[in-house]
Amino acid sequence: MRCKMGRASAVLQLALLGSTGALAGVEPQAFSADIVSLDGNGEPLGATARLHAAEHKARIEIGGASDGFFLSDSDAGTALFVRSTQRIYLDARESTPLTQVFVRVDPHDPCRQWQAAAATAGVVSSGKWRCEFIERTIVNQHETVEYRVVRPDRQPSYGWVDPTLGFPVMWQAADGKVFVLRNIQLQPQPPSLFGIPSDYRKLDPRALLERIKHSDVWVGDSAE
Repeated sequence: MRCKMGRASAVLQLALLGSTGALAGVEPQAFSADIVSLDGNGEPLGATARLHAAEHKARIEIGGASDGFFLSDSDAGTALFVRSTQRIYLDARESTPLTQVFVRVDPHDPCRQWQAAAATAGVVSSGKWRCEFIERTIVNQHETVEYRVVRPDRQPSYGWVDPTLGFPVMWQAADGKVFVLRNIQLQPQPPSLFGIPSDYRKLDPRALLERIKHSDVWVGDSAE
């Protein structure tokens, strides 16, 4: 069952319709926000993450004590996980659903970008995703367009896209878990947030696994 939001008034629905069309070709605004995870009953799950978005790039900082963060670039088709203390980074792959959801999207056809982000994470889909318009509504005082996201290989998800931001402000996964943006602040974001210092090195997980296999800590199959 999808998360039920308050319906917009007829006046707001007309305003949304006009604003969505008027935004065609307009560069979405840069902003920062908190990402809050909720269960099916609306109860918080885990620590809050921090999002920074500008143009086609996004940075997601993990809550809690971890120094790690994710960088995604929808134009380049990349999603990376960065560890500052170790000065390393690696492909994020399926380590988090957040880099697959919180990307710049076309308010008229967001499934193109969502499917591309999933492919970047290594998620194989049996066919083309499609977004079915449901309604125009308000999420945390933001005017949004709600879509039913249909994938051929699983139960549908739901996304709420703010046309002004060109970005989803809420997502309900097929398992009922909800990710919602709160404390959205429209302001320029420092370019340094979206870059990786030149002295960081990219880690190859396969090479690391091979090193571990040849160390004293590896416990393999006794038949090997």
